[in-house]
Amino acid sequence: MDVFEAIKSRRTTNGYFLDKPLSDEHIKILLQSASYAPSHFNSQPWRFVLIRDKARREHLGKIAGRSMREVMAKGNFWKRYLKYFRFSKEETDKSGDGIHIDNMPAVLKPFIKYLFSEKGGEMMNKLRVPYLLAIDSKKLVSRSPLILGVLLTKDEYKKDDLSGMYSLLALGMAIENIWLAATALGIGVQFISLPMEAGGAYWQECIDMVQPPENYELIALFRFGYIDPNAKRPTIDWSSTQRKPVSEFCYEETFGNKWIPKE
Repeated sequence: MDVFEAIKSRRTTNGYFLDKPLSDEHIKILLQSASYAPSHFNSQPWRFVLIRDKARREHLGKIAGRSMREVMAKGNFWKRYLKYFRFSKEETDKSGDGIHIDNMPAVLKPFIKYLFSEKGGEMMNKLRVPYLLAIDSKKLVSRSPLILGVLLTKDEYKKDDLSGMYSLLALGMAIENIWLAATALGIGVQFISLPMEAGGAYWQECIDMVQPPENYELIALFRFGYIDPNAKRPTIDWSSTQRKPVSEFCYEETFGNKWIPKE
């Protein structure tokens, strides 16, 4: 796949993957792609842990489901990210960013704007929305052929030091390399964020599973699998294909002076 095609085709896979293990050959390609990402002084501060054992994936699925339910029931998630929710194609096209919540049970559709609001938490709990989301989250993680733990060495990842920022930038570029390579290979990727959102015991359970030594920190978890073109979408789902035009986020010489490329 051409690199520009891969960049434009890259998407987060919200749904289920094919029930098929990732080949060692493809996993090696993904990780080799990460190794070619830039890092300060070629420090390569990243480390990766492959979780493929069925029982361990199912355990992570349970953690993801429980954390999803708690975060959604408390309502903090909606308050934190409300500004990115879109409820129609027109709204989505106009904003150029955010997520379009375009798939949910028919019984919930009349309440969609109210549910996804700061005051909608009580009704959301009554309609068991957190429960529905938790079921999907548990299954999505459990059935993913590969969970990838992403770590940084604390020799570089020092949160109050410039090296901390440099190592995070390097890790971000390594992950993007993995994602683009995955796109070219027909492999889907999704960030497993809810255990981190819930924090506390939920994230500690993930750390305990990965068992990093003291000088490494678990930064994130991702799920991988071969894309299933016929996969059923999660019960409540969204899309985010829209992008802002370059002239809306790039400025010339000083911030605010829009750069409009010549046609």
